Amino acid sequence: MARQFRVEAPGNGVIGDVPLPKPSPPDVLVRMRYSGVSRGTECLIFQGRVPPSQYDAMRAPFQQGRFPGPVAYGYMAVGDVVEGPDSLRERSVFCLHPHQDYFVVPGSAVTPIPEAVPAQRAILAANMETAVNAVWDGRPGPGDRIVVIGGGVVGLLVAWLCRDIPGAAVTLVDTNPARAITARTLGLSFATTAEPDADVVFHASGQPDGLATALGAAATEATVIELSWYGDTPVSLPLGEGFHSRRLTIRSSQVGRLPPDRSPRWDHQRRIHLALELLHDARLDALITGETPFDAMPALLPELCADAGNTLCHRITYA
Repeated sequence: MARQFRVEAPGNGVIGDVPLPKPSPPDVLVRMRYSGVSRGTECLIFQGRVPPSQYDAMRAPFQQGRFPGPVAYGYMAVGDVVEGPDSLRERSVFCLHPHQDYFVVPGSAVTPIPEAVPAQRAILAANMETAVNAVWDGRPGPGDRIVVIGGGVVGLLVAWLCRDIPGAAVTLVDTNPARAITARTLGLSFATTAEPDADVVFHASGQPDGLATALGAAATEATVIELSWYGDTPVSLPLGEGFHSRRLTIRSSQVGRLPPDRSPRWDHQRRIHLALELLHDARLDALITGETPFDAMPALLPELCADAGNTLCHRITYA
């Protein structure tokens, strides 16, 4: 048996026993070391705010159960291979798996963590993958003025990736001035308001007001890349004013789909390898702002979803 965290019903999380299948070649048995709470998405699921029309689209790779519950959901798992092929046995790996102390998956579903990346930081791989996909969708180039609205984990990683574009001026915008500390740690410029002159705008605040701010920051003919997912929350936008005269574009970015110009050469496995390689810099540890033992998850989720405070990524540890 394994121990698994699941949303029993909206607002009620529990840890319970689940049968653990015996691995058969080429499966792997993984002992979890760390998992991460992707607060935006997991809080929407914890609160039962996934629209029925999106039940299938929002399904995680190894999700158990269905929305709104009981459902075991999560996609930031790092562990050690206990049983499996020689090439993977005793390796630390990343997997898109819910919070569970042991699990069995096909060997193709885990990705070895590079030696230069500590296991405790590797939980950020899923967020980095989302950020990589967003930058591909936005196509910022040398010399661009780039604005990122929202200083959560994904927004910070998008800005982190864009800052190395030659000549680019990247500004992270967040209404929470405490985000300036993390921005400085990552070598990013920070502001609480955005100037209306950006060539590319990424919106990752998770708030409808943030998307309106992103439209205001976009210069003529600019593109706003929307990374936020609102669940069942309606979103109102100021599409009067200068939206048409400035010929603005709003484009969604979703990690489940590779951009069309990448899909002939890239697949999800190649992208997650890249995401892990990009986590070598120790400054990215600033994105992990708390840590809780697995047994405390039922009490943790209501707190995180009610008032996140300055939480970015919250790490779960397993004995």
